[in-house]
Amino acid sequence: MIDLTVHPQQLERAVARAKENRIVIPTFAQMRDPNKIPEVIKEKLKNVGLWDVNPLNLFRITWRNEPTMDGGAYGDVNYIELPSVLTGVKARIVVLCGKWFPTGCHKVGASFGCLAPRLVTGQFDPTYHKAVWPSTGNYCRGGAYNSKLLGCESVAILPAEMSKERFDWLSKIAGEVIATPGCESNVKEIFDKTWELRRTREDVIIFNQFEEMGNVLWHYQVTGKAIADVYESLKTDKTRFAGACFTSGSAGTMSAGDYLKEQYPHAKLAVGEALQCPTILNNGFGGHRIEGIGDKHVPWVHNVKNTDMVIAIDDEDSQNLLRLFNTEDGHKYLKEVVGVPEETVEQLSLLGISGIANVLCCIKFAKYYELTENDVIATVGTDSAAMYTSRIAELNEQQGEYNILTAARDYSEHLHGIRTDNMEELTYAARKRVHNLKYYTWVEQQGKTVEELNAQWYDENYWTSIHDQAAEMDALINAFNEKTGVLADMMK
Repeated sequence: MIDLTVHPQQLERAVARAKENRIVIPTFAQMRDPNKIPEVIKEKLKNVGLWDVNPLNLFRITWRNEPTMDGGAYGDVNYIELPSVLTGVKARIVVLCGKWFPTGCHKVGASFGCLAPRLVTGQFDPTYHKAVWPSTGNYCRGGAYNSKLLGCESVAILPAEMSKERFDWLSKIAGEVIATPGCESNVKEIFDKTWELRRTREDVIIFNQFEEMGNVLWHYQVTGKAIADVYESLKTDKTRFAGACFTSGSAGTMSAGDYLKEQYPHAKLAVGEALQCPTILNNGFGGHRIEGIGDKHVPWVHNVKNTDMVIAIDDEDSQNLLRLFNTEDGHKYLKEVVGVPEETVEQLSLLGISGIANVLCCIKFAKYYELTENDVIATVGTDSAAMYTSRIAELNEQQGEYNILTAARDYSEHLHGIRTDNMEELTYAARKRVHNLKYYTWVEQQGKTVEELNAQWYDENYWTSIHDQAAEMDALINAFNEKTGVLADMMK
């Protein structure tokens, strides 16, 4: 469970910092349902841009922001539905859109779920501690941003080969940026750097998304509910919720799948990974280019026992579809030759590289289970193509400028030609095999115990006890806000 032990002296300093910076912290209930946000906050947000470094944007950590960059309010969950003419499968694929979070990525939610518990309990003292955010990209962006909004210093750690856009933005937000060797799958190098910081600096607290259960709590409570609400809004007497597919990354989003399987017991949950680094599928290793889903280990926060399938995605598919979905000739081909509606084509920029990989997982999932037009599959677009313009330029340099013939190739080979290879429906024994891989990373390298590892598999209450901590968290957040008096002052 998440440690919610209160440290009174440090809590008083955290309260004083929040009061000084006019910070009000949102509850999980408010992130699930913005209707519960005080009207005075909503009114003030009318003058705040989506990415502004303003504490009020903590209240935009929700899937339900109005899709605008300036002064937006709230509405329905932001999602798109991809038609069969594009996906090549009959099943209805819905994708939640992370672009409309502050920083343009839902990782701002996962990082909030990690920092907020430490702050409102006084475990993190913003007058002394620095928040360290080890990541393969977007999580450290979200962590640095939340730190700034919450009056905390931050250190961002990410692989040196991540996109230029990430480093440029972090240089303006994080107090310190550390580039570790390697690419997307070089997670151990990130972990090594965090241990170095632990040994050499007393003022750091590590927020490792791969082991922080606040990541689990946020996605279970907020993302899971958002997906369920989307399904409920479009279901008919004939539809059924077939399941959800998420690339692994930190596996926080997989916790949304835990929520969905509770609501729809017949649904299945699939985890995706890069074929070039098939850790779950084949105990494999390697480097890949699907930014945001670092591999070579099974995250501590992944409830493997509740995962029904693993799907490997060739990173060549996601890279080439990035150009198909975001170039003039790609759009022309999809509209004029394939017949994809113009509205859908214009929405494809809402998918970043990992979002495209998530969609490919859904397509393979639909083909494997022979799903029909009555089946709904859900996934998320973690971020948008806006984070990868430099990658498109790199692909143009490597492969030549994009044209209609290239678009035809990419559609037929990397989208329409997707097959049901490199995937496995997980038996009980196969899930246990994957779970056991945690031993080598988390027990041998990262200080977890065998008893903790076994509890994740055998203790029926292990995961549900974490999922149920939202009410206790909200009580602590409300108490924190009462101590600062900032909200009460706003409402005068």
